Amino acid sequence: MKNFIALSLCALIFLGMLTAGLSLKHLSSPATFENTTIDVIYGDSMYKVAEKMQNAGIVEYPRLLVIYARLFDLAPKIKAGEYEVTSGQSPLQVLDSIVKNKVIEYKVTLIEGWTAKEAITALQAADGIVTTLNVNNPQSILAAVGADKAYTHIEGIFYPDTYSYRKGTKDVDILNIAHKKMTKVLANAWATKADKLPYKTPYEALIMASIIERETGVGAERAQISGVFVERLYKGMKLQTDPTVIYGMGDKYNGKIRRKDLLEPTAYNTYTIRGLPPTPIALANESSVQAALHPLLNGKLYFVAKGDGYHQFSSNLKDHRAAVKKYQLNRKSSYRSTPQK
Repeated sequence: MKNFIALSLCALIFLGMLTAGLSLKHLSSPATFENTTIDVIYGDSMYKVAEKMQNAGIVEYPRLLVIYARLFDLAPKIKAGEYEVTSGQSPLQVLDSIVKNKVIEYKVTLIEGWTAKEAITALQAADGIVTTLNVNNPQSILAAVGADKAYTHIEGIFYPDTYSYRKGTKDVDILNIAHKKMTKVLANAWATKADKLPYKTPYEALIMASIIERETGVGAERAQISGVFVERLYKGMKLQTDPTVIYGMGDKYNGKIRRKDLLEPTAYNTYTIRGLPPTPIALANESSVQAALHPLLNGKLYFVAKGDGYHQFSSNLKDHRAAVKKYQLNRKSSYRSTPQK
């Protein structure tokens, strides 16, 4: 009888070890299924996660996965998120990704030269972003990102860059990061600015940076563009820059500026007002901010596009008119506003 009991126990132990071995082999073996994603929702149990993996064809026996997770205390460690799974992964590899929170990361790019409305609209249209803000209510957005009272409008206060995020991220979360980055970039640049600039506040420098951003995409020209505008401010001349006219026209702009548009007064039309417009007109990058605060001052007061993405700079009206005649009145068929890449 004792021998029978001993043999039975040995058999049970053997069967248990065999079952455990086969179970581990099953869970460790690469699975064949269609590439997909698994959404682990906050509050999902290990049973629910295993069920989602079964539905995706990753694991055939979900209870084995649950037992394994509990045995190694992994069940409490599963993280909510969206996970990418590809054919050939084993159930344990997928579970490891969920435990280590290797979620899918998305990216969204806010482009320099965009208006705040364009940037926020693009952000809200990005995959996985949760919309919480009304793009047509700028004051509520200022409050949502905790903007300093120096910022009177959302225009220009977000830094243009590529931002990584996870599914379910709110638009305000990205804008908070973008605003803090712009604030830091502006503060650092202001701390090392050139002497005797015609700006009373960093915000005025940001306004200038946004104009520079819209005037040229050529890095080598930014400081000279800035120099022209600063020289004009010194002399009390109007800035007379087309991007401010376009911004002031709003939805009326259809791709062309007519003479009557240059003469129509708006708060932003620098052909009719003196000094800077009341707010930035676009998102400006660090290069434009630095150019605004470190202008190249060499007496240039005018510039005109040459049709190759660059500009001709002049110190007097006579030379400027000659350049306008050469490059604008006699445009070539190859004329372009940006340099050839």
